[in-house]
Amino acid sequence: MIEANFFLGWDAFDLAVELRLPGSGVTALFGPSGSGKTTLLRCIAGLEARSQGQLTVNGERWQDSASGLFVPPHKRPIGYVFQDANLFPHLTVAKNLAYGQKRVDARERRIAQDHAIELLGITHLLERMPNRLSGGERQRVGIARALLTSPRLLLMDEPLAALDYKRKMEILPYLERLHDELDIPILYVSHAPDEVVRLADHLVLMESGRAIASGETSETLARTDLPLALSEDAGVLIKGRVTGHDAAYGLLSVAFDHGQTLRLAHPPRAIGEPLRIRVQARDVSLSLERPTGSSVLNIIPARVMTVAETDNPAHRLVRLDVAGTALLARITRYSLEQLGLCRDMQVWAQIKSVALLG
Repeated sequence: MIEANFFLGWDAFDLAVELRLPGSGVTALFGPSGSGKTTLLRCIAGLEARSQGQLTVNGERWQDSASGLFVPPHKRPIGYVFQDANLFPHLTVAKNLAYGQKRVDARERRIAQDHAIELLGITHLLERMPNRLSGGERQRVGIARALLTSPRLLLMDEPLAALDYKRKMEILPYLERLHDELDIPILYVSHAPDEVVRLADHLVLMESGRAIASGETSETLARTDLPLALSEDAGVLIKGRVTGHDAAYGLLSVAFDHGQTLRLAHPPRAIGEPLRIRVQARDVSLSLERPTGSSVLNIIPARVMTVAETDNPAHRLVRLDVAGTALLARITRYSLEQLGLCRDMQVWAQIKSVALLG
């Protein structure tokens, strides 16, 4: 368990949060620029000495302003990954990694260098200088160097923000491996919903220096009472398992609660492998009767739960229940009234396979 209670006041901005976060897995700090995500991360790292509050990480107390306890940054067992990898330009990749490992006594090392190198896929880069690496390669080396400090907490401050889409897609699978294979809690700062959906187990929504919501990622994304639901990026996370792949058409079948299945355009995955799917509200349409003769492959029964306003007065956000899984549909107010949608009404949700992100 991570307990973080902080207050930090400036002239134009103040941070005031009280959080109890899981002591394992990935927790995403999500919100717009200026919401306090990085400031909170810096408080946890001990880089904001003026902050007041308490911090306990899996039973270890690192700060308690009431008793005067403040563990300085260099004595906190953390790894910190910034937007820029900040590699030493005069050292090879191998020597950059060795620098990270030297910070930890050999008896306290919990991650072997070979393991970190394999996890991040950088074996072929060890003799290169940083100026001969792509942005994605530099970031992977920076993450490996942070891991070699054998941290008990890994802080990642928008590590993909400086990368273009192609490089981001290259590095995300490596971050997923960290999530799956390492027993290190990760606090991950981002304002990109696609990163949150692929990586986060727990989500903290930040706004104006406050944590306005904190909870399991799929539940928090599906809430219609939060600012996130108002935006064009509103959507949900559905967790399922691969049940098949149609090689002829490049379609992956993923089953989730109570036998419901989604098909999406996706490279093959092993049968039984878990997969997270992001379904954006704008890609879901509703019908009172099961459509026939449609190009839409995913047509599933659902029940209307709530209807909420959005940032566009012509739109409405409908929260649906699909056999226990939440789904959001962004439709026009006109369509809402024409269909006569109300709570507990049975409808058919239509989701285009090409719109799904896995």
